[in-house]
Amino acid sequence: MSHPLNTTAEPRTHWTGGASAAELEDWSSIATHVAQTLAGDAVERDRANETPYREARLLKASGLVTLLVPEQFGGGGGHWATALEVIRILARADASIAQLLAYHYINEANILFSIPEPRDRERWFRATAQGQWIWGDSVNPTDPDLTLVPTEDGYRLNGRKRYSTGSAVGDVLLVNARVSEGPETGRILAFVLEHGRRGVTYVDDWDFLGQRLSSSNTVTYSDVLVGEDDVLGFLTEEPYSALVTPGIQLAFGNLYLGIAEGALAKGRELINARPNAWFLSTASKYRHDPFVQRLVGELKANTAGVAALAERVNRRFEHVLTLGEEVTDTVRGELAIEIAELKVISSDVATRLTHQIFEATGTSSTASKHGFDLYWRNIRTHSLHDPVDYKKLEVGAHFLNGEFQPISLYT
Repeated sequence: MSHPLNTTAEPRTHWTGGASAAELEDWSSIATHVAQTLAGDAVERDRANETPYREARLLKASGLVTLLVPEQFGGGGGHWATALEVIRILARADASIAQLLAYHYINEANILFSIPEPRDRERWFRATAQGQWIWGDSVNPTDPDLTLVPTEDGYRLNGRKRYSTGSAVGDVLLVNARVSEGPETGRILAFVLEHGRRGVTYVDDWDFLGQRLSSSNTVTYSDVLVGEDDVLGFLTEEPYSALVTPGIQLAFGNLYLGIAEGALAKGRELINARPNAWFLSTASKYRHDPFVQRLVGELKANTAGVAALAERVNRRFEHVLTLGEEVTDTVRGELAIEIAELKVISSDVATRLTHQIFEATGTSSTASKHGFDLYWRNIRTHSLHDPVDYKKLEVGAHFLNGEFQPISLYT
């Protein structure tokens, strides 16, 4: 299926060009400072398992939440390669907060993906920048227990959604719901509700193995009125609009890479703090033991490989975004395959690394005071977001047969 080019004078996308070295350096410096702050008590905050209001304020104070908003509307005017690097940096210290920010970026990007006309996006961008909004979401497509009934003035929303990341701390909530009655029955509408909208309840039920501070709790809706001013648009399979799914999957790849890098850095710290080698070793110090060096070398090399792929695919995504209406089904599909490849390898490497690193750090690294299990718990939890086997299938089906998977919020 082909799609006509936009005939309006204004371009479909404000993301032109790409991130410069100066942009990457400036925002990476800010992200590094935030990561250092988060790292100071990451283990303690994870154990407390409290809703991350303080962490959300930190993200706002740093300016990271408006990185992708156009400068003319009061934002940082940054690019996606920069945003993805920020996610990776934060994930080294606190993957929960990195996830919160990653989802915010892609939720906010629905302003562009869901609204074709640039002039219609301005109020959303200005409000986001002025309020330093964090965009949570309530879009889980495997949990479609929402009814959206047309009314004279808009819609009435009822139901519940699990896994609504960032919902409790978000200033606004992106919701996807299928219209239940009327001429638009069956179509999925994307709309935005401000925090505290009447009839919206944030259920404090997010108590999982990892990613405990991502605020991914259930949200319930009881006769919530949705007005026309709340609406972004209907979800479609138009290629540019459908870039939202490759975008979040790419954020996952960078999130997983950051977790792996964080675990590796913490592992090096623990290894270098150990004074003596194993009693059968000929090495004088633990870090000189050849078996320790061999395992760490393998893990480091694998992580470096993922990093090289991530950096290339980040730039590829950034380039495709500049194409606007020139994005075709094929361009979108090929990009999704590249991102699926990153998803597969980043998930596998991070999950294996955060497990195997204990073989290098030894028994003492399992002491509760280190909280070294946090990396494994985080990757083990989020890597199950959607089955990685289906990403492998996606890659294999394209390689063998040139096939693309049907467009969805997972592919």
